[in-house]
Amino acid sequence: MASYQHKQTTLEAKSRPFDTITVSDKVPAKVPKRAATRVGFLPHGIVEPYSDMELKPLWLTRSAQSKESRKKDRYLLAIPAGVDQKKSVDAIIKKFLPENFTVMLFHYDGNVDGWNDLPWSNSVIHIAASNQTKWWFAKRFLHPSVVSMYEYIFLWDEDLEVDNFNPRRYLNIVKSEGLEISQPGLDPKLSEIHHRITVRKKGWSFHRWVEGMAPVFSKSAWQCAWHLIQNDLIHGWGIDYKFGYCAQGDRTKNIGVVDSEYIVHRGVQTLGGSSAKRTHGKNIDPLHQKTAEVQQQMRVRTGLDMRTKVRRNSRLELRDFQKRWERATRDDRSWVDPFARPRRKRKRNDNRL
Repeated sequence: MASYQHKQTTLEAKSRPFDTITVSDKVPAKVPKRAATRVGFLPHGIVEPYSDMELKPLWLTRSAQSKESRKKDRYLLAIPAGVDQKKSVDAIIKKFLPENFTVMLFHYDGNVDGWNDLPWSNSVIHIAASNQTKWWFAKRFLHPSVVSMYEYIFLWDEDLEVDNFNPRRYLNIVKSEGLEISQPGLDPKLSEIHHRITVRKKGWSFHRWVEGMAPVFSKSAWQCAWHLIQNDLIHGWGIDYKFGYCAQGDRTKNIGVVDSEYIVHRGVQTLGGSSAKRTHGKNIDPLHQKTAEVQQQMRVRTGLDMRTKVRRNSRLELRDFQKRWERATRDDRSWVDPFARPRRKRKRNDNRL
C-alpha cells in the first residue's frame, strides 16, 4: 500500500508540479483531513502558498513594508519588450505606473541595460530570455499563485499607442460592467486589424470579443487562462478563441472590448525579424521603416526569411492546439461544454412507404 501511495505521489508531482501534495508515504491509517494535505513535515502556520511581484528594497523598514502591503487594488502590467520599441513602451508605462500598477518587462532581445536611462527602469521588474514569446514568459513567470494579489493582469504587446487610453477609466468600466476578460478597442484608421470585431465602435462604451494583443484578465479569469496556455506551444495561436471558457460564467456578458478607452495597434513584427509590410501608427520612424524593408529584402534573397518560419511554426502550433482541445474534450467523460449549441431534432417522417 505504501509503495502504491508513493508511486501515485510521484505521478501527481510530475503531472501537477504546482499542486500542494503530501510527500510522506508513512501516514497512519487514521489521519485528520487537514494533516493529509500537509506540505512535507511543515507545520501549517508556516506555509505561505502565495507570492507577488512587489520589489522589496533591502533598506525598507518592516513598518514601511507593512504599509505598502496594505495598499488596495493592485494591478499588474506585463509587456514583452525589445529595445527597438522603447519609445512606445515608455509611453505605456508612464501612464500605468501612477495608477498603482506593478510592471514587468519581458526582454525577448536579452537587452536589459538599454532601458537604464529611463527614470522608471529601477521601479519595474526585468526578465530577459532571448527570442521568447509573450506566452512563453507568461507561462513561466505569471503563475496564478504568484500574481494572486493583483485584481487585474494586463498582458499587452509592445507595439501599442495609448494616447486615447486611461488605465483608471478603463478599470472603472471593466468593474462596473463585470468584465472578467477584456481589451481596449482598436482605432480603425491607424491600427493593424486581425479581427474586425475588435475595432472600436464610436459612441459605445463596450462590445464583446477579446484578441491576443492586449488582453486584460481578472484574477479569477487568469487562474483559468494560465492553465489554458500550453507549456510547449509558445506562440499562443488559438487560445483567444477559448477565452470564453475562462470567463467565470456567461461569456456573452463577461467578455468585452472597451470602446471608450481605445488604443492603436501598430502591428510591428519583432520575433524573427521585421516584416517588409509597412507598419501603422503615427510614431513610426521613416528611416527605421526603410532600414527594416532593406533588411527584409536581403533576407529573402539569401533564403533566410525568419519571419516566414515563425509564421509556419505558429500555424503548426495552432493545429496542435486544436487537436489537443478536441482530444481533451473527447477523453474527459465528465466534462460538459457549457456553450454547446443544442442539436436540432430531425423531423420524423411518419409516412411509411
